[in-house]
Amino acid sequence: MDRIRAFLVAVAVVTICGVPQVRSTASDHRYKAGDEVPLYANKVGPYHNPSETYRYFDFPFCSSAPVKEKKEALGEVLNGDRLVSAPYKLEFLTEKDAEIACKRKLTKEEVVKFRKAVSKDYYFQMYYDDLPIWGFLGKVEKEGKTDPADYKYYLFKHLVFEIHHNKDRVIEITVRSDPNALVDLTEDEPVDVDFMYTVKWKETNTPFEKRMDKYSLSSSLPHHLEIHWFSIINSCVTVLLLTGFLATILMRVLKNDFIKYAHDEESADDQEESGWKYIHGDVFRYPKHKSLFAAALGSGTQLFTLTSFIFILALVGVFYPYNRGALFTALVVIYALTSGIAGYTAASFYCQLEGTNWVRNLLLTGSLFCGPLFVTFCFLNTVAIAYKATAALPFGTIVVIFLIWALVTSPLLVLGGIAGKNSKAEFQAPCRTTKYPREIPPLPWYRKTIPQMAMAGFLPFSAIYIELYYIFASVWGHRIYTIYSILFIVFIILLIVTAFITVALTYFQLAAEDHEWWWRSFLCGGSTGLFIYAYCLYYYNARSDMSGFMQTSFFFGYMACICYGFFLMLGAIGFRASLLFVRHIYRSIKCE
Repeated sequence: MDRIRAFLVAVAVVTICGVPQVRSTASDHRYKAGDEVPLYANKVGPYHNPSETYRYFDFPFCSSAPVKEKKEALGEVLNGDRLVSAPYKLEFLTEKDAEIACKRKLTKEEVVKFRKAVSKDYYFQMYYDDLPIWGFLGKVEKEGKTDPADYKYYLFKHLVFEIHHNKDRVIEITVRSDPNALVDLTEDEPVDVDFMYTVKWKETNTPFEKRMDKYSLSSSLPHHLEIHWFSIINSCVTVLLLTGFLATILMRVLKNDFIKYAHDEESADDQEESGWKYIHGDVFRYPKHKSLFAAALGSGTQLFTLTSFIFILALVGVFYPYNRGALFTALVVIYALTSGIAGYTAASFYCQLEGTNWVRNLLLTGSLFCGPLFVTFCFLNTVAIAYKATAALPFGTIVVIFLIWALVTSPLLVLGGIAGKNSKAEFQAPCRTTKYPREIPPLPWYRKTIPQMAMAGFLPFSAIYIELYYIFASVWGHRIYTIYSILFIVFIILLIVTAFITVALTYFQLAAEDHEWWWRSFLCGGSTGLFIYAYCLYYYNARSDMSGFMQTSFFFGYMACICYGFFLMLGAIGFRASLLFVRHIYRSIKCE
């Protein structure tokens, strides 16, 4: 059943996001000379604040024709795209030289608005036949001036478009600003602006199928690949050495334990037990707050499934550069379709732990990740509305997301929960649990939960931190990330290291006769998420130029949700690995 569901999810998302070979919708058009090729103005924003973007015509640009809005998919809206018809007309194979698009007399207030935008390095983004282009609004002249009051501010008024075509198809477009056509914005005085543009056409032999390749080449340059592979090799060597070292110790210690316990059983039955065998009557005692534990396990399992499907789609080529909104669409749809997995996992495990209130457990499972995400979204959407930014979701989009949650996510969660409750699976415990728990002996400070979490999170984080920079520079910057194969290898390393370090710490905890390992293994597994959030603080202060309340709140707000998701996912991985290990070692000895 799970395999069928998984197959349907993959098919649904590929259908929604588009088949990899079909690069875009508008780009399938073939054109004749003189045909109008769609040029859409998307958004304007400060270069260093990727989340803070505004509609193109929120700024005092002009247009000679009525502005038409392009209908957008769910993922495009979530991505902050708001496409409208641009003031420039770029007909196929029609060259133009310094043609006036429109004229506008800027008021004092509009001059001030443009000057502020230029001082903050505002850029614009457009799409021509679904090919992205960027340019800056203007420039600041600082040469030979130390006092900011002496700076000169200029607006670019003349754009030069260079378009490459292969027969009847558009292959490439670039835009640059004419450095000689400037409008002085330094003074708070009204000014007349003639927005002009030049269009040049060139023929190329590049096939249509490869027109998007130039956008992904930047991350595949030898220099970048070298760093990526160095990071992979560095991670692999570190991980192999440390895990090999731990594995050798663990296997040797376990072997000695098995021999010792077998010898103890043969020689003296009344000899006092010690170590992890001593607590065999308590090790499978159910954890405290078992409803919350089962809900966390269900949510973590769902997020792991979601991540796995996203990697599958990335590896088959769905998320090619500037496939607008494909990733967001995939995340929303797959999360909705995999909610049944969370319901099934949480309810079945909760019933195995002899829980009775499975309805409350399902409600907890459904809100454990979605609840904090919803609260964060409400706050950040309010901030975006206050800023009048494109990141603010329209009411219609919020309704669509609510309907997906109400009509897909919630019913599947309930169905999964009912299936889990009716699975009648029993918890597999090799040893019987005693009626009364043993007292845990006093432990040194470094065996407490927080120091153990710090130890558990550091090793997996050290395996991924180099790759984290490239991911952050892509998500919170303007780099393009397309080397999903390397990212997938890093993800596999992360899972292996998380599972192994959690198992090792669980063994040492049991050897110290501390039988409360359930929550500890989950917290230790998920602690890498806390390290990633700590890296966010470092990245924001040392590696980025982000500023302003909106960008700061978006960065730390959404990264908190992502890191919390990692916490749940890796916590579930850590607990599952520890459960397999604990069952294995207690099966290998005679428990009375």
